[in-house]
Amino acid sequence: MFTGFRVVELASVLAGPSVGQFFAELGAEVIKVENLKSGGDVTRSWKSPGEKTDDRSAYFCSCNWGKKSVAIDLTTHDGKAAVARLIQQADLVIASYKPGDAEKLGVAYAQWKDKHPQLIYGQITGYGPDTDRVGYDAVVQAEAGFMDMNGAADGPPTKMPVALVDVLAAHQLKEGLWLALLHRERTGKGSCVEVSLLDAALASLVNQGSNWLVAGNQPRRQGSTHPNIAPYGDSFTTSDGALILLAVGNDKQFAELCMVLDIPGMMVNPDYQTNESRVRNRAELTRQLAEAIRKRTSAELLSALYNRKIPAGKIQTVPEALSMPHSQQLMMHHDGLKGLRSLVARSTAWSERELSYPPHFGEHTKEVLGTL
Repeated sequence: MFTGFRVVELASVLAGPSVGQFFAELGAEVIKVENLKSGGDVTRSWKSPGEKTDDRSAYFCSCNWGKKSVAIDLTTHDGKAAVARLIQQADLVIASYKPGDAEKLGVAYAQWKDKHPQLIYGQITGYGPDTDRVGYDAVVQAEAGFMDMNGAADGPPTKMPVALVDVLAAHQLKEGLWLALLHRERTGKGSCVEVSLLDAALASLVNQGSNWLVAGNQPRRQGSTHPNIAPYGDSFTTSDGALILLAVGNDKQFAELCMVLDIPGMMVNPDYQTNESRVRNRAELTRQLAEAIRKRTSAELLSALYNRKIPAGKIQTVPEALSMPHSQQLMMHHDGLKGLRSLVARSTAWSERELSYPPHFGEHTKEVLGTL
């Protein structure tokens, strides 16, 4: 779909590179410009304990498939000239510099909008263009309220186990860039799209934000349970030791659950007949459901729940999740490396594309710069 479309990626870590891989999956040529002096994207060295990889850590491989790596020293005259030639030939630039740094290196949108009026420029910052404060996913999770409402009720605030804010910001930037592409298609003019980690996080508070803004209820830590629905997000142990999660969203589903568990009295008990009453009596509701579920095997119970269209599932490990048949359609393979596609939307307008492996540091420097 994007054959002949050139992206210059001046970004590192996760948010910006995720957007770069997204365009690579759509067929664009993505040139990842890395700092020659520092050894490139810092995530190349972010290895988990015992990880035996080369200059492509597992973390780096999560968002850098399908790209060409060019190692350049942007502090030198030759380096700046090389990047300038790349930008001049680009359709899109993705950057993640803190405000002020791009200007020093000569790669800010304001320095290019007149020289390259059709250029689309995607910029990810921590806190917006008016501060030079550097943004980090974990810090923004803390400041945006995510950590305060995440974790067990009697436990400390807890960070999400993935860089969720980076992922959310990447999706916001993709959406903005699509609008910028539509604008260019209609007017012939490029534009700058800026997304901050903090904005992306705050916009993603959704119902927890409105719980406070509309109802005045401050979100609290309550494990995996839902503040407005019960039993939703509650987990239970079966007779064979498996953990089952329920996501009962309405009264009809709850009545069906009671029939499956052979506790029909609960569905006519005023304490549990409506969602409002179930939320109010959550503790006793959970106790009785746990007692009933403990008598059933996971296979038997899940089969019955699926047949009755009751939302439920087994809590799986990451290896179990990635071993599911459904997961295989998202897998990428190359020379022993495995990865997950970031583009999961399917359309008659494009088809899946085989991607090259995540590049070694500076692997394509001569190839790319030799064609400028």
